[in-house]
Amino acid sequence: MEKRLRLGIFGFGVVGQGLYDIIKTKQLNLEIKKFVIKHPEKKRTLPQELFHTNPNDILEDPEINTVIELIDDAEVAFEIVSKALKNGKNVVSANKKMIGTHLKELVELQQANNVSLLYEGAVCGSIPIIRNLEEYYDNELLHSISGIFNGSSNYILSKIFNENLEYAVALKQAQDLGFAESNPVLDVGGFDAKYKLVIAASHAYGLFIDPEEVLNIGIETLNDKDVRFAKEKNLKIKLVPTARKINDKQVILYVLPKLVDNENILYQVENEYNGVVVQAAFADQQFFYGKGAGGHPTGSAVLSDIAALRYDYRYEYKKHLTTDDSDLEGYSSNWDINIYLRYEDNDLIEKLNFKSISERYEADNFKYVIGTINLSKLIENKDLLNQEGIFIAEKE
Repeated sequence: MEKRLRLGIFGFGVVGQGLYDIIKTKQLNLEIKKFVIKHPEKKRTLPQELFHTNPNDILEDPEINTVIELIDDAEVAFEIVSKALKNGKNVVSANKKMIGTHLKELVELQQANNVSLLYEGAVCGSIPIIRNLEEYYDNELLHSISGIFNGSSNYILSKIFNENLEYAVALKQAQDLGFAESNPVLDVGGFDAKYKLVIAASHAYGLFIDPEEVLNIGIETLNDKDVRFAKEKNLKIKLVPTARKINDKQVILYVLPKLVDNENILYQVENEYNGVVVQAAFADQQFFYGKGAGGHPTGSAVLSDIAALRYDYRYEYKKHLTTDDSDLEGYSSNWDINIYLRYEDNDLIEKLNFKSISERYEADNFKYVIGTINLSKLIENKDLLNQEGIFIAEKE
């Protein structure tokens, strides 16, 4: 039976406002009782009496049965969500860093307190990938999940490749449109995509993987030489997270820029849109496409989770229940990747220990190499690879 939801919402930023805009157009069996916000001095579009600053005004309110968490601070969000679950309240969150970092603990809290935590809005905006991994692919063998998981970085890359904008100009546009934060490193550094990948991979493979162990290299050091190289070869650069099952016992995860050609389905995914490619043993390749940034797309995913809670929906974590540590060794870094690397110092090539090199070019102001390298070597030298003068991308 459908039950009435009484909502307490943490945060009223871009997603919070987007969620409210959608809710007010619907006739749903729910009521927004309170918001808790960080800056009470800001002017709001709703009556002031709805807004509070003490988290306990929501967490300790016995009438509120559903908590919506939409704040930026991952550790504060974890405290809020943990307490809400312990207090017997269902929770919807869009905080990918909080969920990716604490997923195992959050699953245990749900089970211990017989409550539900839903987070479709935390992964790829409006695309319902978590629900599909949970329901549609619950008995399917998945070879890989990859795609464009971050709308902000994809918007920047689209403007660079399609409109010849400078990186800084494209980034400013993304920030002005609300796609990227004032401190954009979470997006352009590949961290946002990594947290989303860890969450998606957990539902795909039944594993809890520490994001700290997963390589993420972003697009901050991209320059005009890399763009010219790609265009001359009719390629585009996309920031692509990848989870792949490499054998019966191991899964690899990494986030890297990727050079893609026009036969790759991601080639046509532009601006703030996301695209998720699922490669399955029996269903073969399937593609999910939708907006991955902005208040209304993410708000729509959050509302979908809220609506599902009216019927007591919860993730069953089926693959976690059928997978134990004796079956899977879990995350591995032993995998060879073909890469393009722009560099300045020849010592870096020696340090990375390429297994093979298929192409190498050296000029006074532009050096690059294309070759095969083990993922473990990239992880070992991550700090070097994030420095100015160096850009790395996976090459198909």
